[in-house]
Amino acid sequence: MHTYRNALPQLNGHALLTDSGLETTLVFHEGIDLPCFASYPLLGTAEGRAQLETYFERHLEIARQRKMGFLLEAPTWRASPGWGQELGHDRQALQAFNAQAIEMMCALRDKAALPHPVVISGNIGPRGDGYQADTAMTASEAQAYHADQVGWFAQTAADMVSAFTLCTVNEAVGIVRAAVEVQIPAVIAFTVETDGCLADGTPLGEAITQTDAATNGKAAYFMVNCAHPEHFEVALRSQEPWLQRLRGIRANASRLSHEELDNADVLDDGNPAELGASYGTLQAQLPHLSVFGGCCGTDSRHIAEIANNLCCARAA
Repeated sequence: MHTYRNALPQLNGHALLTDSGLETTLVFHEGIDLPCFASYPLLGTAEGRAQLETYFERHLEIARQRKMGFLLEAPTWRASPGWGQELGHDRQALQAFNAQAIEMMCALRDKAALPHPVVISGNIGPRGDGYQADTAMTASEAQAYHADQVGWFAQTAADMVSAFTLCTVNEAVGIVRAAVEVQIPAVIAFTVETDGCLADGTPLGEAITQTDAATNGKAAYFMVNCAHPEHFEVALRSQEPWLQRLRGIRANASRLSHEELDNADVLDDGNPAELGASYGTLQAQLPHLSVFGGCCGTDSRHIAEIANNLCCARAA
């Protein structure tokens, strides 16, 4: 049985790959229109489900070949009340989409039958843009907003929830508190600008420390996503205690800033081999890192290169 809620394997010595830039892959490589950058509506059609399954199966196969575990993130980054309303989905429809997403992840895990741990996560996105601190919420307001989606995941077979592309401490605190209420582990992934700080100017280390202080350290762990390693590598050179709370990286392929990415007409997929090498360096620097994937501009090529470098780093 796969029962990980109280003992996530990535916290117990297991390195897990995860997927890449789902939305950018679907839009730029597959030519699929995603209003509001939302992939969850694809669950509503047979064709859409097949496209999602093919995407995840490519990544699971990389984990099989490299003899690594995998973290399956549900395609639900935009499946929260505010974004759902923009897309014409009420709470009942959103709950169904979130449940269907976890059911798909479970089916993919069963079909893959990897000999290493496969963890299922309910993916949560920011209430606002993600690149801008444009939704000024208190922690209580953030908890109230995200409580629905977190609660829906808690009623499924999801092992955890992961909140990605957050750029304020208050939103992170609210999500962790919502998860504590329904007893499901929560992971917080902050995104940073080219200076290693959140969009509101908070340094990454301070954001993690403040979130822990406001939640009694209840987040399972923290990650960085949607930024190139060059944007946060300086912050990771410190010897401060917060670094032990950082367990995962999902970097962008591109060195461009968020503003530049927003205004770009073509996809910047960077250099997969170079990005993979940077992950090997990061793992050597921070041996406790245990979750490795990609974000905007990355695809299965980048994940394969990341896995190759991680295998070399572990061997060394």
